[in-house]
Amino acid sequence: MKVTQISVFLENKSGRLAEVAQALAQQRINIRALSIADTIDYGVLRLIVNDPHGAREALDKAGFTATETDVIAVEMPDQPGALAKIIRLLSDQNINIEYGYAFVGRSGENAIVVFRIDALEEAIRCLTEAGVRLLKAEEVYAI
Repeated sequence: MKVTQISVFLENKSGRLAEVAQALAQQRINIRALSIADTIDYGVLRLIVNDPHGAREALDKAGFTATETDVIAVEMPDQPGALAKIIRLLSDQNINIEYGYAFVGRSGENAIVVFRIDALEEAIRCLTEAGVRLLKAEEVYAI
């Protein structure tokens, strides 16, 4: 149920994001989802890719600082209130969401949201017991 996310720490200057994209493209790594958070001096690029191990190697070789983090990909109806229901399930169990972002792909008629959660195993248990579908890593990488 866990999905490997690649986080890349970037100087906040022109061309750095292009260099990451090029390093991945050269190794035929396909980006499935991304999120960028920035400050004045640096940014954190979070990526879901089709080959996390290959992406990490390519980025390391290109001189970037990259880490792997476990996240979950939650499938939910693409309708108002679906996200609120998922967040409420976690909140009611005192499970904190560190961050999240929408997934570019779709699963049938449903939306996919990626979450980084401090108590990952508890979140997986909470959501699966409530009947929420979490995508397997292989499903996410193949979208």
